[in-house]
Amino acid sequence: MKVTFAMESILRRAFVLWCLTFTAQASLLPARAQTRQPDSAAPSCVSPEMARLIVQERDGVRVNSPSQGGNEAAAVRDNARGIIATKAPETGETMTEAHKWFLKAARKGYAPAQVNLAVLSLAGWGTRPNAGEALYWLHAAAEQGYAPALFDLGIVYLEGCGVRRDYPEAFRFFEKGALSGDPAGQMNFGYLYDQGLGVAQNRPEAAKWYRRAADSGEPRAQFNLADLYLRGEGVPHDESAAFAWFQKAALGGHVEARIMVGSMYAAGRGTPADPAAAYMWLSLAALQGDSRANTKLEMLRSQMTAEQLEEASGRARSLAQSPKWQPRQSLFH
Repeated sequence: MKVTFAMESILRRAFVLWCLTFTAQASLLPARAQTRQPDSAAPSCVSPEMARLIVQERDGVRVNSPSQGGNEAAAVRDNARGIIATKAPETGETMTEAHKWFLKAARKGYAPAQVNLAVLSLAGWGTRPNAGEALYWLHAAAEQGYAPALFDLGIVYLEGCGVRRDYPEAFRFFEKGALSGDPAGQMNFGYLYDQGLGVAQNRPEAAKWYRRAADSGEPRAQFNLADLYLRGEGVPHDESAAFAWFQKAALGGHVEARIMVGSMYAAGRGTPADPAAAYMWLSLAALQGDSRANTKLEMLRSQMTAEQLEEASGRARSLAQSPKWQPRQSLFH
């Protein structure tokens, strides 16, 4: 199963026998993830919930300030962010006002404002939807080497957001972002090699880029790299390595990785069998709203004492209170 544009069979290779003997439920074995799911309910690739992200800064992203007017442009951009932070993002009045301030900062050459303006133009927030304007401002920010603009351009062409879907063009922008050191760009660059989109399929190359992003702490890349080890695609088949990377992604909040860690603990694959640990991770995934773990949880209950169940459930509830990981989507800065 590929958690991207199409769902493929997951009853294959290393986990075929295990799936059949343990639960026979393919839905409990998620495979590779990709950054963003298409939103079929909206004409653009931008969901209304993303408006709230406009007030957030992204950690670890280098901002290339323009040579002139940088401080002033930043102040204008912050004004727009403040507007959305203090008003309901869904209102047309709020977004129109934000669009005005982002436009001022964008015209001064401030890359984060140019990216924000592009997203507003693409979504039609505070202005009429205009894919051409969105591309103009994304390219303006990308020319400054601004990683989020390169990432968003890759998404635009990968998803066909306001333009014709173009995998080679998506590959070009993700490559630039990957080479600049952006973990999300590296993850998607690896994914294109993994799936053979815009480039000949090359799983070893995919593993290389997944690893770079995974080493930076990107949970989706950790999950994807784990899946390559699990299947022996582009890397040697190694269930211990797969478990280790799934666990890192799970600790980062990736819900599908939590299901995989719980499932591997339950079956003793890549790690000694541990029903209590399995129950904790699967319960945690269930608390995040994923129902795929329910059948395995039922089976595990019969193998555990009441005391073990209470302890594992408590650990899951405690971890569920920690900040939830959110996949990176089209970016506001």
